[in-house]
Amino acid sequence: MPWGKQETKPRLSPETIDYALAKAVADGDIVNLRQLFAPASPLRAWSPENIYSPKYAYLLPPSEQEGERLFQEALALVRDPDIAEHARAQLEKDGPPQLHAALVMTLADNAVRLGKFGAAAQAYEWLRVRPRMQEEFLRQGDTALDQNDIARAVAAYHAGTGLAYNYAAFPEPLPAVPDYQTRALILHADYPSTPENCVAMQDPAAFIRTALSYVFLDAETAARLDARPLEQRIAFTAAFVRRRDPDWDAFAERYRNTCTFVTAFGRRLAQDTPPAEAEDGGLAEEIEEQQATADPREIEARLLGRSIPEGEWWQYLKELAYEHPAAALFVARQSVGHGVEIVMPRLREDCPLVEPLGLDVTRTSRP
Repeated sequence: MPWGKQETKPRLSPETIDYALAKAVADGDIVNLRQLFAPASPLRAWSPENIYSPKYAYLLPPSEQEGERLFQEALALVRDPDIAEHARAQLEKDGPPQLHAALVMTLADNAVRLGKFGAAAQAYEWLRVRPRMQEEFLRQGDTALDQNDIARAVAAYHAGTGLAYNYAAFPEPLPAVPDYQTRALILHADYPSTPENCVAMQDPAAFIRTALSYVFLDAETAARLDARPLEQRIAFTAAFVRRRDPDWDAFAERYRNTCTFVTAFGRRLAQDTPPAEAEDGGLAEEIEEQQATADPREIEARLLGRSIPEGEWWQYLKELAYEHPAAALFVARQSVGHGVEIVMPRLREDCPLVEPLGLDVTRTSRP
């Protein structure tokens, strides 16, 4: 008998075990599935942990979930005789468990359906099929693009890029984290010496290429679309941005309103003045004279929707990229004199994403 085995809790029913496993699989929750087979799991007979206690209520399905399709399918799976026997054997043995491949694969598939790509990536990686599954999703996206089915292509690429893995993570490889804050800083690392060097001022083809590399967090995946017609890539990029950021319209409205606010400062504020000229160029002084009660730093606060006390331009950029990743594609650094630098809206008149992403300043905006 394993050390510490004791009978201090209600006897587990087979139905409880089935329901707990089915919930983890239906939820695409790899962490909970691992916990259910951990040494101190409340499903182990000798563990003092009681799954019927409020502490572990999250491991059992609420009544409203029991009738859902994903749960019913998962329940049928865990009750398969071979899988059920395997699960009971793993719960009764000492040592690390060997999870049944069918449980892990179904969990991973459900995680993809639910948009839990980190959990899906980890589950597929356990089964040593993650790279193959990632490529399969991207291939499906390519097929959808061949048929000009943008919505299906975006869904497939969203899943494929979400399954990226970081093999350099410590102490063990982990699903890649979508770190747009860092990528945004890299995107704007150099102060643009000319407007053409600003990301938002690139010609349409180059801008779409940059945008795809940024939103995918992977230039190699973005390169798969290089041969596609520009119009198709524009539609795809706009749809991908919106799928990645369901609250994009809220930012788009702030962006339009901020553009109106910038116009109130005068056209010179929207010009690209190099830092050396701005220091001695009195741009901030001119703004102060024309708008005595206005502070140019209010521009970035309006973009973000809130001010950051003593915040620098890069702090605003990181916050923007965290809340609305693609926002970093439509801003630029601007020196306003006296050592002050801000992040402000910047667009080409012929930017192909203006209309599909709702950034057209001629649209009605609240003041």
